[in-house]
Amino acid sequence: MLLLLATPSLRWLSIRSTTATEGNPKPSRPRASTVASLTHASEDSTKFALSRVPSDRLEGTGRPTVWSEFGQLAAETGAVNLGQGFPDWKPPDFVVEQALQALNEGYHQYTRPAGHPQLVGVLAQRYSRHFERKVNSMTEVCVTVGASQALYLTLQALVNPGDEVLLLEPAFDLYYGQIRLAGGTAVPVPLKVDSESRRWTLDSTRLSSAITPATKLLVLNSPHNPTGKIFDAEEMNAIADIVRQHPNLLVIADEVYKYTVYSGEQHVHFAGLPGMFERTVTLSSAGKTFSITGWQVGWCVGPAHLIKPIQLLLPFVQFCAPTPMQQALSRVLSLADEPYLGHPSYYGWLTSMYRKKRKILADGLEKSGIIPMAGQGGFFLIADTSALSVPEAFLSESTPASGPVMTRDWAFCRWLAHEAGVIAIPASPFYSAENKHLGANYIRFAFCKGDDTLLEATDRIYRAVRGEADRGRGR
Repeated sequence: MLLLLATPSLRWLSIRSTTATEGNPKPSRPRASTVASLTHASEDSTKFALSRVPSDRLEGTGRPTVWSEFGQLAAETGAVNLGQGFPDWKPPDFVVEQALQALNEGYHQYTRPAGHPQLVGVLAQRYSRHFERKVNSMTEVCVTVGASQALYLTLQALVNPGDEVLLLEPAFDLYYGQIRLAGGTAVPVPLKVDSESRRWTLDSTRLSSAITPATKLLVLNSPHNPTGKIFDAEEMNAIADIVRQHPNLLVIADEVYKYTVYSGEQHVHFAGLPGMFERTVTLSSAGKTFSITGWQVGWCVGPAHLIKPIQLLLPFVQFCAPTPMQQALSRVLSLADEPYLGHPSYYGWLTSMYRKKRKILADGLEKSGIIPMAGQGGFFLIADTSALSVPEAFLSESTPASGPVMTRDWAFCRWLAHEAGVIAIPASPFYSAENKHLGANYIRFAFCKGDDTLLEATDRIYRAVRGEADRGRGR
């Protein structure tokens, strides 16, 4: 039996009586006198205790990150950037047309905080089909400023200090920081690698043994970033069996890459499995699907007792997602079901395109002795570099972002940037501190780039690897 009264976090209970409800005005701004006093106080900064800035919850977040280091390397070296996951082409014409139409129709002001009525209506219809049950557009859907905010709000609404959140590693690095900000503790459960198939597999026994009385949530990302793994029906059902054994365990299903499944396998909606809708908040967004990462419209779908705390928290973080973009997406989601460029739908075309791009990258890497791991979805590829050596010069010197010890994967990516002119991302930042060694031989590439860009990158890598091999032979 699910103990619904124990579901929301304590911070939700403290705000529900004061939150702005539908139709009420946005929370008021500080009075001018308050602003003036704060301004005066900031001018007298010499008397301020700087040791108390920033807050304790930001501890560990101030140092440079893998993204800042390799973003800077890309700019300094002019490298081909296969590091970050944003498409380098414009959105489809029908998407841009709907944005212009929404602007011309006058959708310029705030809309309903939990989601523009047209968009939540379309989302409710689509997820009703996915989950094979009726989804209420007003109480079981919440639109957010991108999927990252959907995750943030969900964790803030459901996690109390000391609660444990299970992560299947390697995991998207954003998860760790957001769990910490919510007061939770990330508990890593590493995926295994099958040496013959190169596939990432779930150790369900290890997952089950990681659950304690303090465990509140499991984050389940499929298709998975960074590995590209699809959790198939057998694995999803095994996870559901584990969840059923723990009445207080909830699930966040991150499905941002659900429309990029190119292996022939079917995407399984965890919330659609028997008994799982009541335990699951499903997250997604439009950015990766339609090449509009800058639009920043995401959403979460789930039972009212999990979505209501998120809806109440949202106006205290962001009053609403951009209204014109929401209106445009309410039409785009349906238009994408229509035939597109010789395919039955835009979604079918998207799958075909990414299948081709992954093959271009994988084939090019293999020629250089970098072995692509099996992936079935998303637009990231993890590759094994263990067959290649890393020059000592790159192993011997750490960087502010890498930390005091330079890991092999990080050193390899720095060599790749300087000597090949290609940016990839080391795998170790996708692991917790105790498991970073598991990423020592792996690096991540993004293949949401033009075909010519991918070919240029793999050609550069081949020439750099061959040049290093020639130097090693004394030629």
